[in-house]
Amino acid sequence: MMQPATSPEPPGSSLPRATIRTAVRVPLELADGFTTTAVAHTFTGLVDGLEHVALALGGRVEPQPSLPCGEDTTPLVRLHSECLTGDVFGSRRCDCGPQLNEAVRRISAAGGYLLYLRQEGRGIGLYPKLEAYVLQDRGLDTYEANLALGFGADERDYTVAVQMLLALDAPRVRILTNNPDKPSQLERLGIEVTRVEPTAVHASPANVRYLTAKARSGAHNLRLPGWPGD
Repeated sequence: MMQPATSPEPPGSSLPRATIRTAVRVPLELADGFTTTAVAHTFTGLVDGLEHVALALGGRVEPQPSLPCGEDTTPLVRLHSECLTGDVFGSRRCDCGPQLNEAVRRISAAGGYLLYLRQEGRGIGLYPKLEAYVLQDRGLDTYEANLALGFGADERDYTVAVQMLLALDAPRVRILTNNPDKPSQLERLGIEVTRVEPTAVHASPANVRYLTAKARSGAHNLRLPGWPGD
């Protein structure tokens, strides 16, 4: 006897459902004077219980009329891990602040979401991150320092990002990243990633060692100044 056909499970159906708690308009101005408007979303039901925020930007702020045939309306999404030192204080040990500013600009132009995730120090926290800096000053790279402190090299889990995207009705995305782990985790958890768009390489004398470690140990898609083929 033939079994009745079953419908495919919706994306992320095995995850606890998160819902939007608050949505509020926030005018933004970057340090270089670029201005835009975001809608900041908070959530109820995120599995780690932390206060992650999604900023809707560009065409995701206001309902848009139909776009010309063939134009991609898939939201551009950046999963940005919180970095107090880089995002707020402008530390040049990393590229987080410039990546955040780039993401706000590009998503404002394309339409999509910036997911600001409370994952300081690749998930180890602010104090351990600063302790890892001490070890980096003694010669370890950023991944080795995390391991030396008893953490994983990268402890970030993007389950909450999937919950947030589904609550925002965005099961299909373009993702802005150089980190192959981000689209891999999203896809494993049921989000369809239609395209990976790389960020710029924000290299400086202060962070080139950090970026080299991301490329060599974290498999980030980076071509650094002076590398073969540059």
